[in-house]
Amino acid sequence: MPQHNAARLKAASKYLVILAALLVLIGWILNTPPGLLGKADAIGYAVCHRIDARSFHIGDRPLPLCARCSGMYLAAVAGLAYQMVFARKRSGAPHWSVIIPLALFVLAFGIDGTNSYLYLIKETYPGALARIPNLYIPNNTLRLLTGSGMGLGIAAMLFPAFNQTIWKDAGDRRVFPHLKAFAPLFGLTLLLDLLVLTESSIVLYPAAFISAGGVLILLTMVYSMIWVMLMQQENEFTRFSQLWLALVAGFTIAMLQIAAIDLLRFWLTGAWGGFSLG
Repeated sequence: MPQHNAARLKAASKYLVILAALLVLIGWILNTPPGLLGKADAIGYAVCHRIDARSFHIGDRPLPLCARCSGMYLAAVAGLAYQMVFARKRSGAPHWSVIIPLALFVLAFGIDGTNSYLYLIKETYPGALARIPNLYIPNNTLRLLTGSGMGLGIAAMLFPAFNQTIWKDAGDRRVFPHLKAFAPLFGLTLLLDLLVLTESSIVLYPAAFISAGGVLILLTMVYSMIWVMLMQQENEFTRFSQLWLALVAGFTIAMLQIAAIDLLRFWLTGAWGGFSLG
């Protein structure tokens, strides 16, 4: 009898997770701007300032994420996809020869972000922090490149952590055992950045959806890992088909976070656009 009740409870929990996912998703869809780009904007709205001057544009419409965030999430998606192909179930952290450039990318992200934020304060409030000089005039090219470096770092650390948590048959081999293994991904990311810098709508349309989707992918992975740990199911899976409930739960929590931030920001600003200067 206890085993029968446990089985019924387990089955009921699956239906509750699915129901919660549907309710959250439908509620979010009905209360966010219309159209696919509108939904992508609503995702970006939860994680990015979306300042017009600091974003790339499709015509007069800014992308769902600013230049820095676009680079970060595009590179993160590229990094995860690359590792799915070439390091599928590896769980070892990158070799130090890869960690060093990744650390430099993170440092560049911090320096450029701080310099850009300082410039924003001076631009918004004339006279403020006038005694602190800017290192250089920030621009969207540097924002895109430094964001991409951070995205590669996120992907290189999140992917093996996910594998360590999820897979029963995860291998101990490093995801990037040497710099040579990382170089093609770095080159691919640079190519993607160069394509974005053309500002062609043919490039920016898919970039808009991939970067916004990247937000969901990263959050879903993180929350799925947390779900698995809370359910005490670490290292119990060998196939993605066995992982569907954790992924749905992670996706639901990710959507709840996005919806909550969307609601709070809209309540504070009364508009779906990016923050305005001045």
